[in-house]
Amino acid sequence: MDANAPNAIGNKPGDFETALTSDDRVDLRVWLRLLTCVNLIERTVRNNLREDFDITLPRFDLLAQLDRAPKGLSMGQLSRRLMVSNGNVTGLINRLLSEGLVERSHIRGDRRTQLVSLTAAGKRAFDSITPAHAAWISEAFASLSRDEMTTLYGLLAKLKAGQIKPDERP
Repeated sequence: MDANAPNAIGNKPGDFETALTSDDRVDLRVWLRLLTCVNLIERTVRNNLREDFDITLPRFDLLAQLDRAPKGLSMGQLSRRLMVSNGNVTGLINRLLSEGLVERSHIRGDRRTQLVSLTAAGKRAFDSITPAHAAWISEAFASLSRDEMTTLYGLLAKLKAGQIKPDERP
């Protein structure tokens, strides 16, 4: 038997979910397969960011959020978008401030809320990374056709919608 051939339920050696059998619940198998894929892709992106650009994934993600909000975002907005605590955001912002990649300002009439935005240097740094990042993501999904990606996107949207509680909906 080929050592790289899938087993009876489609698992290849090295999959985190290979301990499961076809008798295990399909929802558990799907969850573990999804988690495996996320972890593999994230590890590749983290390593590439560190090796090619000397930046961490959380810092890149924060720059990406700010790039999408040219007028800036509050610390709370960044925390929600990045799905991390305010303390984590504060630490990231402080490091990026010291490197001149972001700036903080207060909203007129609200001394407690700080807006964070990209500096020109931050925008240049982010723009220098995005082509490589886009190529890494394209490579990660190269085994899927465009139709398959569209189908997967739709299925994941349905799964996501089912996880949002009614009181959390916008």
